[in-house]
Amino acid sequence: MITQEQYKELQERVAQLHRYLDIDAKIMQHEEEQLRTQDPEFWNDRERAEEQMKLVKGLEKWINGYNEVCTLTEEVELSLEFYRNEMVSEEEVDESYAKALNAIEALELKNMLREEEDAMACVLKINSGAGGTEAQDWAQMLMRMYLRYAEQHGYKTTIANLIDGDEAGIKTVTMEIEGDMAYGYLKSENGVHRLVRVSPYNAQGKRMTSFASVFVTPLVDDTIEVYVDPSRISWDTFRSSGAGGQNVNKVETGVRLRYQYVDPETGEEEEILIENTESRKQLQNRENAMRLLRSNLYDRELKRRQAAQAKIEAGKKKIEWGSQIRSYVFDDRHVKDHRPNFQTSDVGGVMDGKIDGFIKAYLMEFAGTENA
Repeated sequence: MITQEQYKELQERVAQLHRYLDIDAKIMQHEEEQLRTQDPEFWNDRERAEEQMKLVKGLEKWINGYNEVCTLTEEVELSLEFYRNEMVSEEEVDESYAKALNAIEALELKNMLREEEDAMACVLKINSGAGGTEAQDWAQMLMRMYLRYAEQHGYKTTIANLIDGDEAGIKTVTMEIEGDMAYGYLKSENGVHRLVRVSPYNAQGKRMTSFASVFVTPLVDDTIEVYVDPSRISWDTFRSSGAGGQNVNKVETGVRLRYQYVDPETGEEEEILIENTESRKQLQNRENAMRLLRSNLYDRELKRRQAAQAKIEAGKKKIEWGSQIRSYVFDDRHVKDHRPNFQTSDVGGVMDGKIDGFIKAYLMEFAGTENA
């Protein structure tokens, strides 16, 4: 059972959170910002009103999160008192302590995500590596893992583009994931994911290695200014594949956007290719493709600034996009992240979306150094 010292440590961490988060100031700011929304002319400027509502809701999340931590910590004190009066068991006391500790750690972790882009939704793209069906099956397994993670955290997911594999699995998928700090948490998934297993597609039952790359970028909305040069855009259309009614496969609703990107430092040109088949309407797919382009350009500028900072602080450990970040070894029953050196034997849980341990380990080691 937990000790009195452990309970005191909980109280100290709650007090530290009160200071770090500046809760009193947030409560005052929330009251002031909430008053502005009651102006009779508030919704006359819809764009500005939506931005104001986003600010109010953001403050509410911090205040509610802190209040939850306080409530759970008080419940630990009550549990200890009830235990002394023989009203609850040791297991029940430990359970209340675990709930409070998890809530505190979650809020501490969220407080580490201080960059503007951390609060944004994100675009998560998975590409299968070389290896045909085996790699394509692995890409689909990763897609399911992230969909389950999003579901468990109450995030909204939208499949913007998906190309099926030749026999099984997928070649590529682009997903939009919306929710509180979606990019801040999922940016840890950038990189190459390696699978080692006895292949179900190999008649000899050989142990096979497959790779898939995951790219995570912030999903920008209309409140973020990103310059797009219209003269560098070209479009073409194609027939969408898959379910969707009579319109699909007969009308060219899928769109393909090409943008000739010029690196502002080197002057080198690169074509950005974006396909979108999300909607049955071509116009909607064009709008979606433009949103993905703006997110791509925003992310490039973000990475350019980070690279410049990395040159200044060359001693800091950086995470490269193309690095192999995690190995999933099925027959030895372990998943290991090679960056914070975190691992677990719960392979089934990980593939079912339970990747919070990896995200936390990554952020604890790197969140303070990424954009410092």
